[in-house]
Amino acid sequence: MKSILLTGTAGFIGSNFVPYFLNKYKDYRLINLDMLTYAGNLDNLSECFDNDRFKFIKGDICNRELIEFIFKEYDIRGVIHFAAESHVDNSIKNPSIFIQTNVNGTFTLVDVAYKYWMNRPFNYKNYYNDCRFHHISTDEVYGTLGETGLFTETTPYAPNSPYSASKASSDMIIRAYVETYGLNAVITNCSNNYGPKQHDEKLIPTIIRNALAGNPIPIYGDGKNIRDWLYVLDHCKGIDLVYHNGIKGNTYNIGGRNERTNLEIVNRICEILDQKVPKSISYKEQITFVEDRAGHDRRYAIDATKIETRLGWRADENFDSGIIKTIDWYLAKYNI
Repeated sequence: MKSILLTGTAGFIGSNFVPYFLNKYKDYRLINLDMLTYAGNLDNLSECFDNDRFKFIKGDICNRELIEFIFKEYDIRGVIHFAAESHVDNSIKNPSIFIQTNVNGTFTLVDVAYKYWMNRPFNYKNYYNDCRFHHISTDEVYGTLGETGLFTETTPYAPNSPYSASKASSDMIIRAYVETYGLNAVITNCSNNYGPKQHDEKLIPTIIRNALAGNPIPIYGDGKNIRDWLYVLDHCKGIDLVYHNGIKGNTYNIGGRNERTNLEIVNRICEILDQKVPKSISYKEQITFVEDRAGHDRRYAIDATKIETRLGWRADENFDSGIIKTIDWYLAKYNI
């Protein structure tokens, strides 16, 4: 039985990944570490608690003593690192926590992994040769795009918010451990995820929640900011492929090829709600434009050609199918 450490799994993407991974790989024991901040919800993992290959530990990735204990206690043979502060608005208000968690926390994890798995640079300990560190990152490290073009794995980094700067920094730390020490590590940069279990602060849950409550649905600026949307389970399948089959030191971009403006997103959600939970007027009447976010990137879009052609990944959901599944999950959550 191989023990793998997964961080931040009470959050959105991690809590979708764990049951998928647990069910697929019967020879893995998953050690889950999460600080349970406001963005983490232990209920997101409730379906895993009865599985004897699932272990949950509440703790901080910045706590080196704890990380060292976990590696030794469970003989950790792999790391998939989801844990991060991720809400851009919060990073603008309080950037220090983003530096602490995303930069210092990532450094602590990768440094402990290096020292536990390796004798010295480019020399793995016996029986640890196949240990891998997988760092989950974001397309926001690349900055913003004009009306055309896509982010590729070779796009220069140009982060524009404290959040994206902290994630870019963590990516560079992982790269340094590959180049300097020969650590077996990979990075994935994903586009905007959506689906079940996402925190209420994010765009799509905010739209759904306010629509159903009869509140104004806030949209930043003119609503024409563009994002590439990726259904969370498709992202999980991409992570699985890269963790097992990606080439050491490589970065793989995972994107849904589903570009939408925020205005298109809110209009589509309102149209679906008009059908599923009709009322006297359309939910579109609740759309309200609010002052734009500081440093709001205009457009993100990922070129997923590398992971598609080299690892055979394909998104199973397009936005039209994925958003219906997402709305159905939230309607069930709110007992509607």
